[in-house]
Amino acid sequence: MSRTDEQVKARLLEQAESVIDELLDWKNATSEPNLTQIEERVLELRKQFGKAMAREAIEAQEAKQLACGPACPKCEQEMRYKGQKRVTPQTWVGHVRFERGYYYCEECEVGLFPPG
Repeated sequence: MSRTDEQVKARLLEQAESVIDELLDWKNATSEPNLTQIEERVLELRKQFGKAMAREAIEAQEAKQLACGPACPKCEQEMRYKGQKRVTPQTWVGHVRFERGYYYCEECEVGLFPPG
């Protein structure tokens, strides 16, 4: 099910608020942090929020099921839709976990996550 822009924005605002709360909790629990400690915490929280934004953008591009399956890269026959599978690719903001459509060719025993 595709989410509306308003739903995506609400999810991201919720995540941003959570990250801000984590920073404030850390600030209140850490007495006299040095610049390195502050930078490390801020960079970790930035990475966390970056992953959330990447996941939302990637999932927005994902077609849940193509009208017809993609062609098998080996035999070029139409591949069969096998449902949503969880993937965790390495991205510039770290590993991002999300679900996307997965296709399989019974003949060649080849699986594929087509581009979104």
